[in-house]
Amino acid sequence: MKTVSILGSTGAIGVQALDVARMHGIRVAALAAHSNVELLAKQAEEFRPKLICVYDEAFADKLYDLTKETGAEIVTGMDGLCKATTLDSAELVLNGVVGTIGLKPTLAAIEAGKDVALANKEALVAGGDIVMEAVRRKGINLYPVDSEHSAIFQCLQGSRRRDLRKIILTASGGPFFGKRRKELENVTVSQALAHPTWKMGKKITVDSATLMNKGLEFIEAMRLFGVSADEIEIVIHRESVVHSAVEFRDGAVIAQLGVPDMRVPIQYALTCPERLESPVKALSLTDYGSLSFYKPDFEAFDCIKSALSAAAEGGTAPAIVSGADEEAVALFLSEKINFLQIGELVSGALKAISPRPLRTPGDVYEAVSEARDYVIKTYENRLK
Repeated sequence: MKTVSILGSTGAIGVQALDVARMHGIRVAALAAHSNVELLAKQAEEFRPKLICVYDEAFADKLYDLTKETGAEIVTGMDGLCKATTLDSAELVLNGVVGTIGLKPTLAAIEAGKDVALANKEALVAGGDIVMEAVRRKGINLYPVDSEHSAIFQCLQGSRRRDLRKIILTASGGPFFGKRRKELENVTVSQALAHPTWKMGKKITVDSATLMNKGLEFIEAMRLFGVSADEIEIVIHRESVVHSAVEFRDGAVIAQLGVPDMRVPIQYALTCPERLESPVKALSLTDYGSLSFYKPDFEAFDCIKSALSAAAEGGTAPAIVSGADEEAVALFLSEKINFLQIGELVSGALKAISPRPLRTPGDVYEAVSEARDYVIKTYENRLK
């Protein structure tokens, strides 16, 4: 069992990761959260990490008051996140934070020689080849936590990469599967957050509703598995039982199946290559009876088109769509824009901002900042 640092410990991924840690006695070196210090303090009391990070510095004093009896070091901000990833006692870093904020601590963990369990897809989408080059150079293990990429990772075990013909990337279709674009005009926040199969954080749930999540995962799969866009097929699978599949050149297709519960891929990332007992109920195919598969509707859900266009353009284009989406989703969640405007703002950012070569993390941050500024200025101009 590796000792783990968990970034985003109070979010959906972090809470479920601690379920796994609790079941198997996995040691926790550090915990980090954005601002939910009440839950963070309870987690620290139970798991006794050496270090606790609250990203929002305004909550540092409160966290100290709640956790001073644990004796843990309290840190804040981006420097605190990076310190949590580079502790000597941490052998594995689970990055479950949301957004491109996760790029810097991911790179810090890699440079420190830590294995990384990555749930922060934006880091890989925006950081692209920078992250994968660092992984190769440092020789660390990068374990995907997203259920789809974990499934692909598992399906490829023991197979020769040159025999891979295609990745079949499944998507639930979100709460608005089958809706035409016009039917999405008056979608509410509560409707967008009502995912039919998965329990996730708000940002990723909205991304699932717009299908942006699948576009980001498309780019993530290209990075993780070294494939081209032509070697990935997106398939809508409503039941979320087939988490993804791979097709080999002889026509054989191998899929990974399971109940839709994130604790399965989280546990595999934390314990790989071991397969331990899980807190998740067993899959019964007869309970489902049938499984369905459909092609995505690229016209009704234009976010996914922007993501695929960014994948084709390369350079900082993925960072642009990722940053624009983060800002647009935040505006939607605060009910300042409507559902369809998320896709309009993302596509507008990609058209308005010229992608550049991706050479350093600074290129990523600049592209994300430009995209965020575009979204904010476009929104403000509409108010005038």
